[in-house]
Amino acid sequence: MKQIKLVSQINLTEVYSWLQHPEAGGIDLFIGSVRNHAHGKTVVQLKFEGYDPMAIRQMEEIAAEAMERWPIKKLLMVHVLGNKKVGDPVVAIGTATAHRNDSFEASRYLIDELKNRVPIWKKEYFTDNTVWVNAHP
Repeated sequence: MKQIKLVSQINLTEVYSWLQHPEAGGIDLFIGSVRNHAHGKTVVQLKFEGYDPMAIRQMEEIAAEAMERWPIKKLLMVHVLGNKKVGDPVVAIGTATAHRNDSFEASRYLIDELKNRVPIWKKEYFTDNTVWVNAHP
C-alpha cells in the first residue's frame, strides 16, 4: 500500500498514523524542513514549484522500484508546493517494514531518488532580498 501526493501542507500526525501497520516492526519517517540558512545567507522562506503530472509519475516509479527491492508494507512520499517558512515540513518520506534495516534503506533510497529525479524546483528567499533557484540536482 502506498500514498504519493503533492500538497500545500504536511500534517505530520496524519503521515505517521497512516504509516502504521500491524506487521511492521520498523517505521522510518524522514521529514525534510526549511532551514534558516543556505549559501552563507539567512533564509526567509522557500517557494516550491513543480510539474504535477510528471512529478507524481516519477514518484510512482520510484515507489515501485523501492517496493520491488524491499519488503515494504506501506510507503509514503509527500512533497509540498507553495511558500514555506523556516521550520515548515516540506517533504515526508516513510516506510513501514517488518524490520528496521529494510525501512531505513528503503526510505534513504526514496528521498535520494526523489531529489535526483522528480521535477520540483525550489526558490530560496534571503534577508538581503536575493533569490536563488535550485532544481533538484
